[in-house]
Amino acid sequence: MKDIKGLCENMVLLILMLLCFNGVVEVNSQRVPALFVFGDSVVDVGNNNFLRTLARSNFYPYGIDYSKGNTGRFSNGKSLIDFIGDMLGVPSPPPFLDPSSVGSKILNGVNYASASSGILDDSGRHYGERHSLNRQVLNFESTLNQYRTMMNATTLNQYLAKSLAIVVTGSNDYINNYLLPGLYASSLNYSAPQFGNLLVNSYMQQIQALYNLGLRKFFLAGIGPIGCIPNQRASPLAPLGRCFDLLNQMVGTFNTGLRSMVDQMNKDHPDSISVYGNTYGIFGDIINNPSAYEFNVIDRACCGLGRSGGQISCLPYQLPCANRNQYVFWDAFHPTQSAVYVFAWRAVNGPENDCHPINIQQMASI
Repeated sequence: MKDIKGLCENMVLLILMLLCFNGVVEVNSQRVPALFVFGDSVVDVGNNNFLRTLARSNFYPYGIDYSKGNTGRFSNGKSLIDFIGDMLGVPSPPPFLDPSSVGSKILNGVNYASASSGILDDSGRHYGERHSLNRQVLNFESTLNQYRTMMNATTLNQYLAKSLAIVVTGSNDYINNYLLPGLYASSLNYSAPQFGNLLVNSYMQQIQALYNLGLRKFFLAGIGPIGCIPNQRASPLAPLGRCFDLLNQMVGTFNTGLRSMVDQMNKDHPDSISVYGNTYGIFGDIINNPSAYEFNVIDRACCGLGRSGGQISCLPYQLPCANRNQYVFWDAFHPTQSAVYVFAWRAVNGPENDCHPINIQQMASI
């Protein structure tokens, strides 16, 4: 992992250049002028702070290793978007629901992600308010109305075409929907393969909507091995000391379908490029080969209570583990900053097995 960090530190970071003249923004040759972020808690940077929900992380010890403290990131430190932005030279965009996210503050893009949300509108409802992916698409439309007051149509089209859309979603449709039969009927109405296909079909329509609104570069992260997160290891049905492999197999339909969806999008829209991020493969590698990334603890949360630290997630003012860089998981559901960094680096720079058909750096160069 030190080698990866060293490579990243030596990368020449690009500087975002947006020139404002008389209220009109001109986009220059910057490869990536903005990031538009959609999804769930893995990439939420504070939207849920402004919603009536139990799914919040704006309290200590969240952010214990982040210079800005507990901003609403579901991590001990930086989020996936922070790292990807660092590697591309684009500042991490602000949360959409923050009232101050207007004007010049949104020239680097906007983050619409909402913790506990999913592809399906119903997912995560037991936590309270959240913005589903459908709602996030509508929020993006409202941002476009702001941009139209700042740029002419040609400039806006160029700006959107150069920008990256990063979408990380789907896990909550399983963890906070399909796997909770006492609260949701989805597992009664659909077999696991049928449910995976339902998600992919819905997802396709949502990404198509973003394409219709002008975005042209999409990084779509698959679902990781959810049977290995502390929350699922803590299940009484999970084998002691092992990942819950049945759940890992369950998300295979979705991941396979998402990769095929990316191929179809690239075929149907030659003016666009979509990339599949192999979340399952990358985190599977981390869990199976932890020493290669200097991790020592793969089976419990750094901050949490109960079996595997996953029965109750990180509580306000709970004392987390001291050796956080050695843990793969921060709380019952989310990876540590160190594990997220590995995924970010491989998503930006990795081979075709990590990102199909190209990586984020290559997509940014198109």
